[in-house]
Order: sequence, then C-alpha cells, then structure tokens
Amino acid sequence: MDKFFKLRENGTKVSTEITAGITTFLAMSYIIFVNPSLLALSGMPSQAVFLATIFSSAIATLILGLFANVPYAVAPGMGLNAFFTYTVVFSLGFTWQEALSMVFICGVVNILITVTKVRKMLIVAIPEALQHAISAGIGIFIGYIGIKNAGLLNFTIDGYNILSINGGDPTAFEGAIDSVVANSGALPALVNFTEPGVLLALIGLVITIILMLRNVQGAILIGIIATTVLAIPMGLVDLSSVNLVDNSLASAFDDLGETFLVIFTPAGLPSLFSDLTKLPIVLITIFSFSLSDIFDTIGTFIGTGRRTGIFSEEDEKAVENSNGFSSKMDKALFGDSIGTLVGSLFGTSNVTTFVESAAGIGAGGRTGLTSVVTSICFLLAMFLSPIIGIVPTEATAPALIIVGILMVGSLNDVNWTDFSEAVPAFFASIFMGLAYSISNGIAAGFITYGIVKTFKGEAKEVHPLIWVSIVLFILNYVVMAFI
Repeated sequence: MDKFFKLRENGTKVSTEITAGITTFLAMSYIIFVNPSLLALSGMPSQAVFLATIFSSAIATLILGLFANVPYAVAPGMGLNAFFTYTVVFSLGFTWQEALSMVFICGVVNILITVTKVRKMLIVAIPEALQHAISAGIGIFIGYIGIKNAGLLNFTIDGYNILSINGGDPTAFEGAIDSVVANSGALPALVNFTEPGVLLALIGLVITIILMLRNVQGAILIGIIATTVLAIPMGLVDLSSVNLVDNSLASAFDDLGETFLVIFTPAGLPSLFSDLTKLPIVLITIFSFSLSDIFDTIGTFIGTGRRTGIFSEEDEKAVENSNGFSSKMDKALFGDSIGTLVGSLFGTSNVTTFVESAAGIGAGGRTGLTSVVTSICFLLAMFLSPIIGIVPTEATAPALIIVGILMVGSLNDVNWTDFSEAVPAFFASIFMGLAYSISNGIAAGFITYGIVKTFKGEAKEVHPLIWVSIVLFILNYVVMAFI
C-alpha cells in the first residue's frame, strides 16, 4: 500500500489517510440528502437520485484515488444541481430526461477537452497571482459555507427587494413558497445566540480550534465526532430515529431503473433534439453546464493543490511538457471528467471535484488512499444512511471554517502594493464567497485581469486561452440574462 500510493514520499501514513478520507466524507455527506431533494423538484424519483448520487460519487472518487493518486472527492455539484432544476427544467421548460441528456453531452465535452489538453493549457495560462487569489477565494468560499451551515447568519429581505418567488412574478404568486430571489437589499447579520444549533456550532468551533492549536492528529475529524456527541444531550440528534433495519434500499433500486440509462430512451437524447428550433438554447445550456463544471474543478485543484503541495512545481511543469497522462494533474483532470459522464448514466446532474475535499486535505490527506476511503464511505452510506444522517451540519461547519482559515493564507502571496495585480486578485477571491460560486469568482478575476492588462497596454501578455475564457464568460452572462 505504501508503494502504490507513495505514502512515505508524500509525508503521510495509512492512519492519517483513513482519517482524512472519513473527514472528507463527513464534510460532504450532506450531498447524499440535498441532491435528491433538489432534483426531485424536477420530477425525478428521489430514491433513484439518492443511489445515483452515491454510485457516481463513489466511482468517480475511486478513479481519482487509484488513477491519479490525489486526495480529492467527486460528487454532484451544488449550484449545478440547482441550475439543472430551476433554470433548465423550470425556466426553460425541458423535461428532466432532456436535462439529464444535456449533462451526458457535457460529460462527453469535458472528456474531449481533457484529452485534447485544453483544460491543462488553461491551468498553465492562469497567472501566478490569480492562482494564489483563487486558492484564497476557495478558502473564503469554504469558510462562508461553514458560517452558513453553523447558522450564524440571518438575512433580512424587505418586500420591495423580492425579485421573484418560485421563479415567477412575486405579485402573481399563488401557493406555497419554494424559493425566493431577492436583490442586494438582502442584508446579512449575526443571529441572536439563543438557538441550540448555533451554540453547538460555536462549541464545536472552539473545540476544533483548541485541537488544532495543540497539533492533535485528526483534529478536524475529532471535532466533528465530539460535536455530534454533544448534539445528543442538546436535543439536536435523535438517536431513536436510527433504524439499521431500513428496508427502503430495495425500493430505491427499483426507482433507479427509472433514471439509469434513461438518456438513451426516446424521452432522453432523441427528445432533446426532436425540435430543431430549440437547438440554439440546447447548445447554450450545455455550454453553461460545461463552463461551470470546468472552472469549479480547475479552481479547486489550483486552490487546494498549490497551497498544500499536492501538485508540486514538478507536477505543474509536467502539465506544460508532458504527453498523454504522465503527470498527476493530467490524471486528476481526466478522472474528474469521467464523473459527469458516469453521473448522467445513473441519473444525476453534473459531477465535479468537491471543494469540501479541502477538509480531508486539512486533516492530513495527501494521496489517493484518502479518496479510496471516501469512496468506500459513500458505498457504505447506502446501508448506514440513518447513522450518517445524525451528523448535524453544525458538526461539520467548524471543519469548513477551519479549512477556510488555513487557505486564506494564500493572500500573502499576492503583491497588494501593485494595484494592477490587486484588482483581479480581489475580485477572484472575494467574489467566490459573495457570489457563492467558484466559477463566478474565477470569471470576475479573469475579466478584471483582462481589463487591467488592456488599459496598461499589456494585452499581448495575456494568454490567448484567457482571452477566449473571458469572451465565453461574458457571452454566458449575456445569454443567461435573456433565458
């Protein structure tokens, strides 16, 4: 095992990798429950999506671990599943089978651009200052997720700031409220510290900070477990709800038959291209799926890999000069690109490398053994879902906040005294958290970088792929404004 995963070479050991793999799984296990609830709104059977989420995550994560030997986990991406349901199905009127077919095509596109090294070239093209900003931005993003999950914030929205309800005109609203879209008049504020969940998260945060300060091995995982145990006497975990003899698994497999390979039935790909008048919007939607997927992955790899040394200078140089899949980055990008394709076959939205992988990396994970452990945890979740379900979000929130703190340190590597470097770095890092999207943060950084270089008379210094990305980002925003 040491020889296969190169544990000593990467300064780690089996126990550390196992701890890291479990930590990553606990930090992202919410996707097992959140993804089915979101996609079920589009008409998909939730139990089928539950299994599709598990299988696609387990398979793609295992590929990353065994093929690329990197400690990353893959699962259906948050934001991409919301785009699937609220934009593609609700707003554009496609069926979930047609939307799933678009995801399949997106997966094929991702594989093609990985094999042809477009993804790799893009990573090389990103200037070093922006790479550091992306790393810090992911830290801000992760920390913000943790703060939200801890319940530390509430948002006040006045009536005149509401833009839409359930995707429609708020003045014509009828029925139950499912979602509300407001403008920037939504004001964040700290909650009153009277809720048990908030207090639990704060206690867990203090415990984890103390463990980190004392350099305790597996501090993040211990913090999650300790916080979960404390949640029991606080009434936030109901042990009576744990039912190990859960017989819903059989019915879930029955439902999986409704989504597995449905894209190859008449309701899938043939239906998607049956009306040629819809072809432009189909292509644009596939492009939007791919763009978010690609840059979420690139941002996560750059942000966490550079900071922790998972991708060394040699790896980065190999990206520029290697052929085939000889470098670790080559293999990682290819492994990730398989995820969306696998997910579409089982029945879920785009699968991407999860930023929560940083929790396991923060716990010491450095090799693919971490990913293998996470993959096994996903498969076990089929049988232990009642137990997994008792880990409250308040218990994993401190882990995300701690990881965010560690990653924000990359801002030290940005030359803030150079305004031309500071502007794109600021937008790339801050927008990730504020826009709640890695890809939108990268877009903001790229666009402002192009503007700065143009007006400094240094446009020729910008890599052509960056210019192409800038144009595509702007085109994507223009198109999304009209759909």
